[in-house]
Amino acid sequence: MTSTLDNPAADAYFETAHTDLFIGGQWVEGAAGNRIEVVNPSDATVITAVADGTVDDGIRAVDAAAAALAGWSATPPRRRAEILRRCFELITERADTLAHLISLENGKALADARGEVAYAAEFFRWYSEEAVRTTGSISTAPSGTNRIVVQHQPIGVCVLVTPWNFPAAMATRKIAPALAAGCTTILKPATLTPLTAYAIAAILAEAGVPDGVVNVVTTRSTGPVVSAMLHDPRVRLLSFTGSTEVGRTLLRESADQVLKCAMELGGNAPLIVLDDADLDVALDGAMVAKMRNGGQACTAANRILVHRSLHDTFVERLAQRMQTLVVGAGTDEATQCGPLVDAKSVAKVTELVDDAVERGGRIVVGGQVPNRDGFFYPPTVLADVPAAASISREEIFGPVAAIVPFDTDDEAITAANSTEYGLSAYVFSRDLARALAVAERLESGMVAINRGLVSDPAAPFGGVKQSGLGREGAQEGLLEYTETQYIAVDW
Repeated sequence: MTSTLDNPAADAYFETAHTDLFIGGQWVEGAAGNRIEVVNPSDATVITAVADGTVDDGIRAVDAAAAALAGWSATPPRRRAEILRRCFELITERADTLAHLISLENGKALADARGEVAYAAEFFRWYSEEAVRTTGSISTAPSGTNRIVVQHQPIGVCVLVTPWNFPAAMATRKIAPALAAGCTTILKPATLTPLTAYAIAAILAEAGVPDGVVNVVTTRSTGPVVSAMLHDPRVRLLSFTGSTEVGRTLLRESADQVLKCAMELGGNAPLIVLDDADLDVALDGAMVAKMRNGGQACTAANRILVHRSLHDTFVERLAQRMQTLVVGAGTDEATQCGPLVDAKSVAKVTELVDDAVERGGRIVVGGQVPNRDGFFYPPTVLADVPAAASISREEIFGPVAAIVPFDTDDEAITAANSTEYGLSAYVFSRDLARALAVAERLESGMVAINRGLVSDPAAPFGGVKQSGLGREGAQEGLLEYTETQYIAVDW
């Protein structure tokens, strides 16, 4: 594998980069010998090709994880914590190389990629500290006849399925708590961005994670391979991040073995600018909430609801900011907005914008696919977006800000809640009591007030309604990978 980057550390990495399956601590070719091409979204060129795993490869990974389970779950929590801390240190040391790799295969701007690497590493630091704090409880039964002992046991072998938009962070957000709890894992990363997953696997092995504790399988045959693993009785948990549609399918698959499921699914985040908001703060927050990773995030602001008294000024000033963003290759230091991940994504965003315009929406800036190599869509602002437009109901997953005016807090809250999703939301107001009152009425698992970033490894990440089940991050994220055991003791 060769690099086209002007970065010595990255170039050195690409000379020895792994592109085979990682099973039982070994780099192995897929059983069928087929390969999957990995494309650079910035110019549509092929970077390299990775192994295309089969059902047999998936089961081999389950074999390895099952064989490693007893030893890893019996490893003292302090030892597990030290290994996780070393994972954090190695990722941090190699942050620039990993950021360039993410930009190369994902297309995101280097600034965003560096932010992702820091976020991804932090999960290992956080769970290195949580690994020694999986505490239980002892109490006396109300009858006085015995003690009630409660402890949290590792659930076992876990299948982790991650998306392409945050190839490092979505992997570490699952692997770190699973390892802290004493579980073993099989990671199935997205085929669009597999190189980051393999780079992280190599780092974990170097940090001392035992063979078989973390396995990585890439495959074009995602449905059959994942289904085979989910129907293996040794697998006890599925953690999935992706679309609600695919999540529903995996929940049905998981029901056959009554698996525990942690699902982080789609979003349709509202961003509400109340009439007393500080406009500069709201614009800063909107740019972060909308344009992080070029809008390709489940937490991205999908519907920007602005009080009518601020609407015109907000639209004008947001358009000015969006118009000045530097659009270019993800690996270019000057880039502020990179390409979308593939041609299909460009077509989807184009379809949503065209539908909004046909229904009465107005393009303020952007809205035209540029004539250049790669999968680019320009930063775009839409005003007067009707509620009936598809862009009001579906995830945009692109650099398009759809703005809607409102007149009252109740109207904004009703509009915000008028969706099957409930992952994240944003509220801007100078009055904290008012903002909190609005936040509590929002049907959302996470709400950010006067800021455009909600994610934090120390906070429980997850949604309500059809945005998912369970939580990632914080202590809740660790407990997802455990079973609660109660022991009645008479002493």
